Amino acid sequence: MNAKWISLLVVGLIGVTALFLSQDDGATPAHADVQTTKISRETLIREVVATGVIRPVTGAEINVGSRVSGIVMNLPVKVGDTVEAGELLAQLDSTPFEALVQQAAADVDLSKAELALAESNLARKQNLAAQGYSPEADLQTAIRDINVARAKVALNEARLRSAEIDFGYTRITAPIKGVIADVTTREGETVAASFSAPKFVSIVDLDRLEVQAFVDETDIGRIFVGQSARFEVDTYSDRDFEARVTAINPKAALQNSVVNYIVVLEFEGKDGSILRPEMTAHVRLQLEERNNVLTAPRSALRRQNGRQIILVERDGDWTEQQVRIGWRTDQKVEIVDGVSEGDVVQLNPS
Repeated sequence: MNAKWISLLVVGLIGVTALFLSQDDGATPAHADVQTTKISRETLIREVVATGVIRPVTGAEINVGSRVSGIVMNLPVKVGDTVEAGELLAQLDSTPFEALVQQAAADVDLSKAELALAESNLARKQNLAAQGYSPEADLQTAIRDINVARAKVALNEARLRSAEIDFGYTRITAPIKGVIADVTTREGETVAASFSAPKFVSIVDLDRLEVQAFVDETDIGRIFVGQSARFEVDTYSDRDFEARVTAINPKAALQNSVVNYIVVLEFEGKDGSILRPEMTAHVRLQLEERNNVLTAPRSALRRQNGRQIILVERDGDWTEQQVRIGWRTDQKVEIVDGVSEGDVVQLNPS
């Protein structure tokens, strides 16, 4: 009897377990093992994506050199220093130029003395001529001498001004505010200025930067001056910078056999402590915007027999639902008809 009752008990337990397992399988939700999302309302933006580079605007990067030859006596700046307009960048040996100024000043004084003598001689000749004691030829000679003396004064004054200008060139100052980007000479070096000015330093104004974006020829027709844009740089990938198109270069730039056009962007919130020239910019040029539309991820769509299908959860099961789509972006599509806001749909349907 005991063995019989034990056998019946085991059979009963097996049956109850099978019943529970069958009920559990029937209660499994349709999306237990798949990725899902909900249809929602969002703002869709059509954009042109391009790669660009941050560059100084025209006049924001300057090479500063010397207009006179000489020995570099003082070079108080180094790479990375911030300088103001008019601040000293380098000082050349001014001794020979100072001597030339003094010599030119002495020549001016000498010519003025000669002019005074010529004026006195002319006055004397005119007085004698009035009394009939000086011939006309002597009077004309005195007039000529005074004109020559005046010309010498003017010439020597011009030479003095030239010497003073060259003397001033021995002190090299910053023409703009900016950051020292490059130093190409050292104290004690002799620089020779001939047909071109030898470069001392390069200055970049980090508050005057722009983005030069390379836009494919297939998209350039949709870009216009004043268009809104955004960009990010690799080192600050979590931050977007607002920008605006200011120019479209008419000449194409050929890169790896691909025709691109350079689109110049002016950006707001310039901050020299963040952005630097030659940084790579990932640009998004905004074309159009549509607000408050039903959207779904592109991965939720499946094309079947020429129709766009979405798998929608209905009463615990997946149901194929044909939809009509509108706008498309890289990640989202606009759903015009077929589903409602809040519907649960399957991603990457097979």
